[in-house]
Amino acid sequence: MSESQARGKPAKLSRRVKAMLWSMLVIAVGAMVAPLAGYVYAASAQAQEQKAEEANPRAEYWREVRQGTAGYTAVTGQETGVLVQSGGQVWREVRNGPVTTLGAIMVVGMIVALVVFQVTKGGAKLEHRTGRTVLRWPMFDRVLHWYTAILFIILAITGLSLLWGRYALIPIMGAEGFAAWANFAKPVHDYLALFFTAGLVVMVVKWFKHNVFEAQDRQWFKQLGGFFDGSHPPAGFCNAGEKAYYWLLVVGGFAIVASGFFLLFPNLGFEREAMQIANVVHGIGSLVVITAVCAHIYLGTLGSEGALEGMVSGEVDEGWAKQHHNLWLDEVKKHGQAHGEGESSGRSAPASA
Repeated sequence: MSESQARGKPAKLSRRVKAMLWSMLVIAVGAMVAPLAGYVYAASAQAQEQKAEEANPRAEYWREVRQGTAGYTAVTGQETGVLVQSGGQVWREVRNGPVTTLGAIMVVGMIVALVVFQVTKGGAKLEHRTGRTVLRWPMFDRVLHWYTAILFIILAITGLSLLWGRYALIPIMGAEGFAAWANFAKPVHDYLALFFTAGLVVMVVKWFKHNVFEAQDRQWFKQLGGFFDGSHPPAGFCNAGEKAYYWLLVVGGFAIVASGFFLLFPNLGFEREAMQIANVVHGIGSLVVITAVCAHIYLGTLGSEGALEGMVSGEVDEGWAKQHHNLWLDEVKKHGQAHGEGESSGRSAPASA
């Protein structure tokens, strides 16, 4: 080994030692200084918050207001001590968002589906008209049905116009025209709701005996009522589909009536949160029932030839009864309540369920 190489080796080792020592020093200093960054950030954020409060000295006050903190007021009444209830914004977003949008999709989707079904399938045709009729709906039942149905249609029109008016009516009527309509529709909706409730309660109670599910209803559901394959599943006075519609009216109607009670009588001491929940429940329940009613109207008119006759005159053709409610027709014949062609229907007794 030459003399120059011997001298170079200690010099290189010395540089490595110095680099290692400096690295250890940097790591040690960094380990001590790095945690201080959190304190610097916290101090900076506190300084910015303090500047914001100096710019708006009532920021803390409004923060408490938006949290629903009750204060003092000389005004007496429900929740008068709460200046701002932030839940109102949540209600507004739910009502104008999912309830309005999904409700429109549901109702319009049902109407489109019924139109497609009518165009492709054409509804259930009456296969054979015998000329012999059976009393299906006595006068009181028919009056009750049309009374409740007409009120429901008016309530649906006024209610949906208030729900969708911003999107559907204001572009057509203008803001002032819609305001005039809303001032008319709102009280009509409120007052007629009381009369509708009375009719709905009587209807639910009177027709309960016809809508208890029985063993043959499973077969009706399996065959989807025969609307797609042309079959005629067994059915009593009400088939399984009509029973399902009845129970949907019971549940949906109760939700509509109960929530409507909160909205009609706010002076009974309900808090704003309860009113907001009631409004959302009222909207959802109404939209579900309206969707079902669209299907009911179709099936009672174009969807089933001969069905509307029963709710107009009370009488249905024996062929229609055999095609859609064969078990009920057998019961009617057993009691001798069907009458022949040309015989006055006014002498027949109400058909047994």
